[in-house]
Amino acid sequence: MVHTCVVAGCRNRRTPGTTLSFYRFPRDPERKQRWIAAVNREGWVPNDGSRLCSTHFISGKQVKNPRSPDYVPSVFKTAPLSPEMKEPGALEVLDKQEARVEAANALLFLQGQGRSVVGEQGKEEHPEVREQEAIVDESASSSPSSDEDDDDDDDDEPVSDSKKGKFAQMSDAPVNFDDILNALKKENQALRESVEKMSLSENSLRNDAEKVKFYTGLPNYFVLETVMWLLAPHMEGMKNVKLSKFQQLLLTLMRLRLDLRNQDLAYRFGVKVGTVTKTVHRMVNIMSSTLVPTAVFWPSRAELRKNLPAALRASYPDCAVIIDCFTVPFEEPVSRGNKPQQPQEIETGYNVLKYLIGVAPQGVVTFVSRGVLGNVSDKTLAEGCGFLCKLLPGDVVLASRDLDIGESVAARGALFKIAGRSDGSPLADASSDTVSVQRHVGRVISMVKHRYAMLTGPVESPFTTACERTSNLSTFDKIVQVACALNNLCISAAPLE
Repeated sequence: MVHTCVVAGCRNRRTPGTTLSFYRFPRDPERKQRWIAAVNREGWVPNDGSRLCSTHFISGKQVKNPRSPDYVPSVFKTAPLSPEMKEPGALEVLDKQEARVEAANALLFLQGQGRSVVGEQGKEEHPEVREQEAIVDESASSSPSSDEDDDDDDDDEPVSDSKKGKFAQMSDAPVNFDDILNALKKENQALRESVEKMSLSENSLRNDAEKVKFYTGLPNYFVLETVMWLLAPHMEGMKNVKLSKFQQLLLTLMRLRLDLRNQDLAYRFGVKVGTVTKTVHRMVNIMSSTLVPTAVFWPSRAELRKNLPAALRASYPDCAVIIDCFTVPFEEPVSRGNKPQQPQEIETGYNVLKYLIGVAPQGVVTFVSRGVLGNVSDKTLAEGCGFLCKLLPGDVVLASRDLDIGESVAARGALFKIAGRSDGSPLADASSDTVSVQRHVGRVISMVKHRYAMLTGPVESPFTTACERTSNLSTFDKIVQVACALNNLCISAAPLE
């Protein structure tokens, strides 16, 4: 389609080989109205095919910045404006017009700074500026008698009004640039502090314990640095151009702590989503093999008795562990190996992963099983997760409810007791021991879930299906163990007192 410039007297057309550009009228109502006023065709309204050629802009093209002089067309002449049709001397005329516009803008700025400061010196030393001032005043006050006058009026009038209104109050008093500079310095400092607070760099976390706690769940930077020191030797093979070792650890902890999705973390760290996925899985594997054996372990009987809380010292002096089960929902049905899911394994509305957790009387997690699917019985879970292998003859396993594992525990020479019951018979009323034990385990479980929100679920399917050939643990099983290990590194969990 051949486009013709809509400006009266302009004969420019879009033809093969032309270097001109043709622009639609803006969609923004305010800017569009300013373009129509600049064209200055009485009663004319543009349509979808209306175009304005680039010769009506000072720089030769439109600019979308409202502060630019080319935000609105300002160059209008009755003579042809295309390079092929310009008469000799047309470039000189255009250069003079550009210079006049620039001089007019400079003059308006100087007028706003205060005529009293420039005073008579400006009129005597710069006669060319005084001449430009006369031209601007004449163009602003005259009626639209020609296309060239319309150009000056449409281009300069809005700027003149805004500039004069802006600097009218400043004309009576000199500007104190020191105050302006100090205000800018304060604003700059405030912006720097705001950016620093949002930064995820190592330096930004070093002296900010609250920030460390919010992003990682750890109490302070010292604990975070200790975890980094433990993991660093095992991260040598993890080559990542964009993420440092510290950033990889921080990204993983934020995934566990805040349960942020991969897209969110990719945006925060400036990497691809695939990089986030690989980093989380690799770091979880490293922490599972390095951090978990260090922080989640079965203590010796001597250590247990030495630090046994007074609440159990009289009633259960041989208590080795307090156990219970908890569940985590996940998004989609999954299966381990080729074993099909049974209908009873699916709870109403969603699926769950079930875990057995062992808590020492001192309040730390000493055992976490792998997750099993669906409505698996407590007995099946306890007998198949390796928990019984930890028991020694004479140990007492305490629980707040009957898990139906008394015979299995007895086969190991240990005793399974339910707090508040004597000889296996339920008491008429719930005793204080039952309440204390129930609160103890529940407090530890809720503390771990609260500290690492990813354990509240629902868990994404990639974490529940990705298993290593050498292990029967899914990635989420490792995440649960890592969360318990990190929880043990924090200041005392929940001692039973």
